[in-house]
Amino acid sequence: MEFAHIALLLALLPAGLGIVNLRRQPRLLDRPPEGTLVSILIPARNEAARIGPCLEAALASTGVEIEVLVMDDASSDETAAIVARYAARDPRLRLLSAPPLPPGWTGKVHACARLAEQARGTHLLFIDADVRLAPHAAAAMAAHSLRRRIAMVSGVPRQIIGSLGEGLTVPFIHFLMLCYLPWGGRAERRDPSLAAACGQLLLVERRAYEAVGGHAAIRGVLHDGIALARLFRRRGHDTEVVDGTPLATCRMYHGFGEAWRGFLKNAHEGMATPVGLPVWTVLLAGAHIWPWFLLPDPEALATILLMLGLRAIVTRRTGEPWWTVPLHPLTVLVALAIQWTALVRIALGFKPGWKGRAYPATTGA
Repeated sequence: MEFAHIALLLALLPAGLGIVNLRRQPRLLDRPPEGTLVSILIPARNEAARIGPCLEAALASTGVEIEVLVMDDASSDETAAIVARYAARDPRLRLLSAPPLPPGWTGKVHACARLAEQARGTHLLFIDADVRLAPHAAAAMAAHSLRRRIAMVSGVPRQIIGSLGEGLTVPFIHFLMLCYLPWGGRAERRDPSLAAACGQLLLVERRAYEAVGGHAAIRGVLHDGIALARLFRRRGHDTEVVDGTPLATCRMYHGFGEAWRGFLKNAHEGMATPVGLPVWTVLLAGAHIWPWFLLPDPEALATILLMLGLRAIVTRRTGEPWWTVPLHPLTVLVALAIQWTALVRIALGFKPGWKGRAYPATTGA
């Protein structure tokens, strides 16, 4: 069988999954019943440049009663002072200080666990400090959880991309989840291995969260969204990934260097395993990179056009910049480079870290 034919066959997998997932991904509009309280929980470590707009968006939530809690995690900048000023003007906002990080915990997971202990809500909505909620987001996610009896509802926010380096890295999140995850994280399949979630925007039903042990049960992980989703499913609770584009926006990173480091830390709990990564390399490189080296073969050209078309469809749905579409093969190449770098670093004994903290390498939960 010719290489171009193999590449085309490899491209049909993401094309088929992508079309199905895009058509069936839930989009949320409802409001929850009276008596629902959503606690919006924000772990914050050195987020002075981001926390103000995050709070303004959260406090502007409509359609449901809310409270907003911020856990200042030993920030060395003005994060706590900024939050305190907002709290003085709005009693729905509380500023908390994280206790010292215990052994075996990662920083964000520890802050989220302490936030949940202090929250009063029927539902807990965990967001990052760089997330800007839409006014209806908290209400819509809580309503979906109640109406469908889904214990965890998560979505990937519309990603704000402000540089070439971000354009080469960030769009891979949506593309991978929509085009390579069977059932796209929907609740119709309960297999824990197919669970997915995004820690940037993650709502849980409080009773289910406490029943599974909350963040304490995944205390050593860095990629808390996926680990928590797998935990919920293992304990018999439904989880679902919904269309997060209308619910929130987020600028994850600023520039290529920050994006590389951020994705590198999460790779330790993702594809970067000795067994999994070679398989992912064949699937991704075979469909998205190798066909460019087989031109002008007609099948190679068909594969390239199919993959660029698929990426354009995903880009339209997710609201990412159109100029990132032609970069798609380079985006896949960079993603694989990050994963292989992470795997080599694990083999050499390097510890993943973030925001001044280093942790033992983990494999998730």
